Amino acid sequence: MVAVGTIIWLSSELMFFAALFASYFTIRSVSSEMWADNTALLNVPFAAINTTILVLSSFSCQWGVFAAERGQVGRGGPLWKFWGGKTGWGLREWFMLTYVMGAIFIGGQALEYSELIHEGVTIPHDGYGTMFYLTTGFHGIHVTGGLIAFLFVLGRTYVARRFTHEQAVSAIVVSYYWHFVDVVWIGLFATIYLVQ
Repeated sequence: MVAVGTIIWLSSELMFFAALFASYFTIRSVSSEMWADNTALLNVPFAAINTTILVLSSFSCQWGVFAAERGQVGRGGPLWKFWGGKTGWGLREWFMLTYVMGAIFIGGQALEYSELIHEGVTIPHDGYGTMFYLTTGFHGIHVTGGLIAFLFVLGRTYVARRFTHEQAVSAIVVSYYWHFVDVVWIGLFATIYLVQ
């Protein structure tokens, strides 16, 4: 039931981001000259690296889910041994790695914001700035929410005396959310950085 509820909630989130995409394309269609001036300021290679980090975090998140499904909370061997079933990394290690990668993404986004603000691209400056910060900012808020969810799942594994099915379901539900956030970012990256 929790997984079904999460999928229904993510559907409403999809509609929210669809509205942001629609607004972005609508404003872009009526102000193409402003778009050309502002998109020239984007650091596409930096954003591509940041995107790669976020997409790779989806893989580490899923490997954490696989560990949770087999009931492995922590690593069964040395830290440098990632793979190997029960002797490799567990849910905690994979989710910690995912958390770090997500935090790096948010840090990269903050750095990009500071550079664009320095160049004069701000929310009140023009329609481009408004739509850029709305779309990427709301996504950043969602990533931050995912990072908080990872902390809750990780904290629960340390507080509980034993790993239960409910904890595995929590990890799976958080992974649904994280994969959703990653897919939305791929769409945003393609729209904002590649289709200039």
